[in-house]
Order: sequence, then structure tokens, then C-alpha cells
Amino acid sequence: MKFEESINKINEIISALEDKDISLDDSIELYKEGAKLIESCKKELDKAEMLVTVDDTDE
Repeated sequence: MKFEESINKINEIISALEDKDISLDDSIELYKEGAKLIESCKKELDKAEMLVTVDDTDE
């Protein structure tokens, strides 16, 4: 999944979790899915930061 798609999915999950009619079980599952997506996005950002840092040292 692309970074932007992951961010959009995270936003959808947040909206769903804000729904007061959602069950506890569904909330837990959405939370787990969101946590995985956030971790994935964090890894992508860390990789991008390393690339930028490496490029800055080459100049």
C-alpha cells in the first residue's frame, strides 16, 4: 500500500472509531489495523529521512 493510501485508510479508521455506535470488538480490530498502518508509515518516513540525510552529506 502506498504511503498516501495508508494515510487515507488511517483517517477512515479514526472516523470509524469516533462513531459512538461501534462495538468494542470492532473498535479493537480497527485500532490494531490503524496501529499497523501507522508503524508502516513511520518506517517509510524513516527511510525517506535517511535518504535525505545521505544526500545532504554527499554535497
